[in-house]
Parts: sequence; structure tokens; C-alpha cells
Amino acid sequence: MKNIQLLIAITLLICIGMSFQVLAEEKNIELPEAQKEGGMPLMEALALRRSQRNLSEEAVSDQILSSLLWAATGENRPNGYRTVPSARNWRGIDVYVARPDGLFLYQPDKHRLLQIKTDDVRPHTGGQEFVQKAPVVLIYVADHARMADAPPEAVKFYSATDTGFISQNVYLFCAANDLATVVVGWVDKENLKKEMGLSETQHVILTQPVGHPARD
Repeated sequence: MKNIQLLIAITLLICIGMSFQVLAEEKNIELPEAQKEGGMPLMEALALRRSQRNLSEEAVSDQILSSLLWAATGENRPNGYRTVPSARNWRGIDVYVARPDGLFLYQPDKHRLLQIKTDDVRPHTGGQEFVQKAPVVLIYVADHARMADAPPEAVKFYSATDTGFISQNVYLFCAANDLATVVVGWVDKENLKKEMGLSETQHVILTQPVGHPARD
């Protein structure tokens, strides 16, 4: 009898462990390989670059999101170097992705999305309604802990400039792929930080909704 009970207990533990493993795997979205060839010539993309607030609520495919995130701050060389410069190679800016199905952190080294929360945090990403309904909202977060050896003013300066590099890459990608986007500064950053569950050293810099342009 004891052997049967022990066997049942072991079986239950194995099943529970497998369930936790499945749940953990479900938190990660393995993005398809980014499309790195072809596309619109740079000068044409610059001519089309603009801020657009009329976004459709139509979902953005994982393939488009994959290429977008790689363009934003993906790895393009060995040793983890990326598509954007980074002050002292701190890589101090993280790109979070807010979607209807939750909040995700883009991991450039693995080119995947790690789910941070299942809550929809988009209502907290900007004061305007179009931001809150965008299918994708990128949230740029500076981690000051990675810049701890710099003076406070330098940390603020480089957090802003490094975010600007990423944001402009997003603008150009959107211009080249008929997507609408705009940088948003009207954000209750402390509230968003709380909703995202960020640490004390992490600070929201800007948000940037992305979507297909709304068609009249």
C-alpha cells in the first residue's frame, strides 16, 4: 500500500513539474528570424519618415514584430553588438512590448519575447486614446544600475540619447514598411513603472505605439 502511495506521489510531482515547465515555456515567444535583406532604400525611408497617430487596431504579425525589434536594437555583429550605438556599451535601454495578451521584454541575444505580465498595460502607456488601443506599444526603459559608474547627469543624458537612437530606427522601419508610429512623451511614467513592476533603478523614458495605419 505504501509503495502504491509513493508511486502516486511521485507521479503527481512529475506531472506538476511538467505543468510548470509548460507554463514557463508559454511565457516566451520565439520570434521568427528577422528579414534583413531587401526592403526600401534608406533615402526613400527618410523621405517617408513621419509621426502618425491614426493607428488601426489590427494586429501586427510576429514576423513584422520580429523585424521591427531587430531593427530597433537587435544584434547585428558578434559579441552582442547591436543595430544602435550605446554609450560605453552599457546597453542600458530595454525595449518592452505591450500587447493585448500581456507585457513582454525583448531579449536581443535570444531574439525572443519574455512575458513579464499577462495584464494589458496599454491603458497606462499614454494619455491619448490612440496609444492605449494600439496593437503594439514599445516602452523604452533605462536601467540606471548598468550606468552606476557615471555621474547622475550623464546617466540621464545617455538614457535619453540611447533611447533616441532606438526610436529613430523604429521610425525608419515603419516608414519603409507602411506602418504608423509616433513617440509619446505624455505618459504618467511613475504609474506605468508601477504597473510594469519595474525595479527602483529602472525608469520609463518614452513609449512608442506601432500599428498599421488606419484607412478611411
